[in-house]
Amino acid sequence: MAASVLKAGVRLGSSQWTGQSLTQNIDSHKQPKAQRVSMPIRAGSYAEELVQTAKTVASPGRGILAIDESNATCGKRLASIGLENNETNRQAYRQLLLTTPGLGEYISGSILFEETLYQSTTDGRKFVDCLREQNIMPGIKVDKGLVPLPGSNNESWCQGLDGLASRSAEYYKQGARFAKWRTVVSIPNGPSDLAVKEAAWGLARYAAISQDNGLVPIVEPEILLDGDHSIDRTLEVAEKVWAEVFFYLAENNVFFEGILLKPSMVTPGAEHKEKATPQQVADYTLKMLKRRVPPAVPGIMFLSGGQSEVEATLNLNAMNQSPNPWHVSFSYARALQNTSLKTWKGLPENIEAAQRALLIRAKANSLAQLGRYSAEGESEESKKGMFVKGYTY
Repeated sequence: MAASVLKAGVRLGSSQWTGQSLTQNIDSHKQPKAQRVSMPIRAGSYAEELVQTAKTVASPGRGILAIDESNATCGKRLASIGLENNETNRQAYRQLLLTTPGLGEYISGSILFEETLYQSTTDGRKFVDCLREQNIMPGIKVDKGLVPLPGSNNESWCQGLDGLASRSAEYYKQGARFAKWRTVVSIPNGPSDLAVKEAAWGLARYAAISQDNGLVPIVEPEILLDGDHSIDRTLEVAEKVWAEVFFYLAENNVFFEGILLKPSMVTPGAEHKEKATPQQVADYTLKMLKRRVPPAVPGIMFLSGGQSEVEATLNLNAMNQSPNPWHVSFSYARALQNTSLKTWKGLPENIEAAQRALLIRAKANSLAQLGRYSAEGESEESKKGMFVKGYTY
């Protein structure tokens, strides 16, 4: 970032910096070696635990069940089956998911919303204990959502750094062992250099704070599917974004062996006239990862981003058909939950059927992580796309 851009009062993350201190921080890599101050990569007293947590989440044949939707977004899911958005119904739905027998065979971690982290089942068992009983790591969404980014091309930045250290310490006490922070980049809106740098800096500060408090950070700069751009344009933007992200992770002395990534797959825009095959998605996505992601990172846990359940699984399976230095797996929300939710319909008598539907999807993605998935026998519901233009989370 050029020093001329860094005027007093430029905001990166949620902290206000002076022009001089920010320039010194970001442009330190331009100084001659003799003038640099060497900073150690550190993860405090939690280093060994962070490595173990990351390895547990990135274990063979398993991935992440993301149920960290905000209360408003969870309400939209409930409304789709005719249920009111209240705590009782949200608890009932999340209980259905988190108490599914056998879930731990395919799921290694579950990202929770703050409400869920502190909730219990109707018979008094804490949800975090339900997860631990199945060797599933509890995780927690820690960002505070997207807001408009002044000075950008109608883009967003992610808030939540204020108070993050104290919140993270409390989440750790409650049983969370990894964290998630989602920011987004929009290709139709540029993306502007400002938005990319803001996303990268915010993710890096969050990651450093999380590690200092015992939480493995999931680093997630989602490149939205919105647009009619080609897969080559997505690749170009993804490489730019991940280059910035890893530069600032290093600047903040983040311990790479104690993080997980949650990237978007490299696909054409949702409105592009040509749809990519699973092999094309795999080729482009792995090309991007190999160019930008250090092998020290233990796990790549892809988001589904509005793909259909089957599409997300096929693309993941194709990526695991060739060798790569990471655990390449999934961190899906809608692509795991959709059929289960529609099977449940809010009716107690449908709970077992809805849990079976969840297990079917979890097992399919487990097989995809191992490169052994076949789409034979998949339901028509699981093949329906879930992209929503301008989707808010």
